[in-house]
Amino acid sequence: MKAAVLGASGYGGGETVRLLDAHPAFEVSFLGAHSKAGQMLGEVHPQLANSDRVLAPNGDIPDDIGIAFLALPHGASVHVARELVAKEIMVVDMGSDYRMDTDERYQFAYGEPHAYPDELSDWTYGLAEWVDVSGTNKVAVPGCYPTATTSALIPLAAAGLIDPSTIVVNSLTGVSGAGRKVAEPFMFGSVADGVSAYALGAHRHRPEIEMGLKLFANVEASVTFTPHLVPMQRGILSTCTAVAGEGVTTEQVQAALHAAYDDKPFVRVTDGPPQSRWAVGSNAVIISGLVDYHTGTVIVQGAIDNLLKGTAGQAVQLANTMVGLDETAGLPMSGLMP
Repeated sequence: MKAAVLGASGYGGGETVRLLDAHPAFEVSFLGAHSKAGQMLGEVHPQLANSDRVLAPNGDIPDDIGIAFLALPHGASVHVARELVAKEIMVVDMGSDYRMDTDERYQFAYGEPHAYPDELSDWTYGLAEWVDVSGTNKVAVPGCYPTATTSALIPLAAAGLIDPSTIVVNSLTGVSGAGRKVAEPFMFGSVADGVSAYALGAHRHRPEIEMGLKLFANVEASVTFTPHLVPMQRGILSTCTAVAGEGVTTEQVQAALHAAYDDKPFVRVTDGPPQSRWAVGSNAVIISGLVDYHTGTVIVQGAIDNLLKGTAGQAVQLANTMVGLDETAGLPMSGLMP
């Protein structure tokens, strides 16, 4: 199937091109960009093969494309996605424009009304292990923080092992999560040898985390979410705590995680705490949980590669299912160490 990647010059777009170039069923036929349009792929992604491909303007998509991956910043895919769907092109939106289920939640996250609020419910929120997107023609890929966080929390919330009104999440991410923009907070001199929290109490992914828990665990959650920027290129580690249900044990926590994920090829449940490094280079989610009996608190952690499972990898996983392929097609199962 012919595929288009819009926003191919960014980190998420580049990873999507890399995965699709090696995919057994998708053929990259169109590479779109905005400010980098007209440049060769090798000028923006020298690590990719076939570097003599030209980046075209995002809007010039040919009609013979079967599926489009939108690796665009917030607000940039809301209109183009509608145009592609009208042309009967399947869309995997890796941006944030169609992730929310209601306009109220969208406004809470982004501070303004959605351009097409009545169409939000037409999109499938694609947390890949928790929703079947086969036969769907438009899917919104979850954000990177919500993927790591809700993957860890949903089995426990659904089983009633935690109080969802007491969830506290501390997430650490690498610099690539901010994209390729050149800004002082993400320069080497600002990031190296330190850790910084940002968007305290106001990060746009908090409403998405709460939405995911409602959609897949059927609970009304209240989440305190604090993201941190750490001096590494890629990876996310989310440490989530919540008050445990009465009498809940570590064995019950681990059993709930295994019951949810033992048949899921991209999820690994470990006995000890995961490291973000273990997931880098793979489409895996690595999860572990336990009960802190001293405080009566459940601690559950999720680790992912933010550019793969958190962006491009999950997008390809969803696309595989959309077109009837095995969900693992063309995706790395193992991480890179050292």
